Amino acid sequence: MINDYLLEVWRVFLELSPALIAGTLIAGALHVLLPPSLIHRQMSKPGFGSNMRAALIGVPMPLCSCGVVPTALGLKREGASNGATTSFLISTPQTGVDSILVSASFLGWPFAIFKVFAAFITGLIGGLLADKVAPAPPTRPPTDNPSEPRFSRPRWLEALHYAVYDMFAAIDQWLLIGVLVAAAITVAVPDNFFTQLSWAQGITGMLLMLAIATPLYVCTTASVPIAASFIAAGMPLGTALVFLMAGPATNIATLGAVYRVLGGRLLAVYLGTVIVMSIVFGLGFDFVLDQASTPTHAHEHGAATLNRVSALLVIALILYLNLRRLKQRWMPTPKIEEKDVDAKLNVEGMSCPHCVASVKRSLEGVPGVELAEPDLASGIVTIHGDGFEISALKSAVESAGYKVLDES
Repeated sequence: MINDYLLEVWRVFLELSPALIAGTLIAGALHVLLPPSLIHRQMSKPGFGSNMRAALIGVPMPLCSCGVVPTALGLKREGASNGATTSFLISTPQTGVDSILVSASFLGWPFAIFKVFAAFITGLIGGLLADKVAPAPPTRPPTDNPSEPRFSRPRWLEALHYAVYDMFAAIDQWLLIGVLVAAAITVAVPDNFFTQLSWAQGITGMLLMLAIATPLYVCTTASVPIAASFIAAGMPLGTALVFLMAGPATNIATLGAVYRVLGGRLLAVYLGTVIVMSIVFGLGFDFVLDQASTPTHAHEHGAATLNRVSALLVIALILYLNLRRLKQRWMPTPKIEEKDVDAKLNVEGMSCPHCVASVKRSLEGVPGVELAEPDLASGIVTIHGDGFEISALKSAVESAGYKVLDES
């Protein structure tokens, strides 16, 4: 049994890794090629156009909910409408370039394309509802200053750094959990198990999947092998689609952050849209494309050299990033000379590199701040500069969606 489980873990890595690496590298390229103000400039006016652009931008962006919340709140702070912010919040965590490629690898291109379409339409509808429920006057978006260099390192190195330390580091632990769970399901659950259970079919199975997926945190890429394992055990594709839509887009932490910053009405729009549209698209997929989509299961594929090399690279990156975290947490860091430190904040809620980047960007936008250095392990942010107010620092952190526990 243990040997079968370990072989299944390796099999999942073989199928997952090439698409995951390709998607992560594409994300790094997008990071250096797209100007920062492009997103803000296209989403400042309430209405269909802003919501459509927000969904179009959000669909390929590889952010899980832990990363999309501070990103969306940053868009809101810079002038995005309530509808565009909600559209981005809904569409982004459901998919992404890495998830699209992984979904196609495991479940076939018809399923992957339908999933992208579902994420886009769901985000668009959520944005339109948000504009109706909580309209807000638009504000002027920022503009880029071409004279200021965006990156301190060459673009190719910045793209690689972003891909590894921002994108991959944000999902690697959840990815590992997804692989281990998927392998356990495949080994423990017999083929066609769910086809024998009437309650697992149709809308009852979808409602049960919603009840399981809504409060849990599951990364969109890591959820794909889990869904593939359920499908191999006989779960309908439409029910698996509900899991892939609702799981990445909702969890307790995300819902709390949306409520704290956007309020109860927009939270109701956000949650209600995800729940209703996941059921609608799940039923629609079973009706329209169920027969056309034939999930690709790894037992049908040989372990090509590319798959083996990619799997070993992904495993090595997971080990490296976790050893790096342990070192940051347990090994003493060099002391910063107090004369070089102008302020320190203890920030609650930073859980991934996206959170660190959001806090850093928000604080460095405060007049007088020259450099902000958040430490993910301790939550301490060291701030260098002159002439800033502590109250302004606290407001900047809170506007990014985090909380200052104490000030010094």
